[in-house]
Amino acid sequence: MTALKKEVKLFIVRSLAVFNTPTETVDLVHQEYGVKVTKQQCEKYDPTKRSGVNLSEELKTEFVLTRDDFLEKPQNIPIANLSVRLQRYEGMFQGTKNAVLRLKIQAQAAKDIGGQYTNKKEVDHSGKLEIQSLSDLMDELSEEG
Repeated sequence: MTALKKEVKLFIVRSLAVFNTPTETVDLVHQEYGVKVTKQQCEKYDPTKRSGVNLSEELKTEFVLTRDDFLEKPQNIPIANLSVRLQRYEGMFQGTKNAVLRLKIQAQAAKDIGGQYTNKKEVDHSGKLEIQSLSDLMDELSEEG
């Protein structure tokens, strides 16, 4: 195994901290630095794995800081940002003449705008409790289907 420069070690640690696999990290290191490393060599820079037990404190700290930052700020990932998604939908919409695809893109944009893909739930605090019997529910489902 080749001895790695500190810059490459930090790159590997940061890559693994943002949940890139060792295989992905091998490719990224080769693209970025032109250095060939093995999957097993990369695994030694992940303190959450058995092979990373002896990682230096400095690199463990960098791993933890990078992972915490990554998990706390999902808005830094472009596709997680509603404006970015809508902009990409608009590009796809403008780039196609296929009517069915255009409708699907419009529907997807409407779902995103309407908050269908969020974990937010509106709660009715009026105090009214509506109880529906199982037979009424089954009747509704059979009418819809």
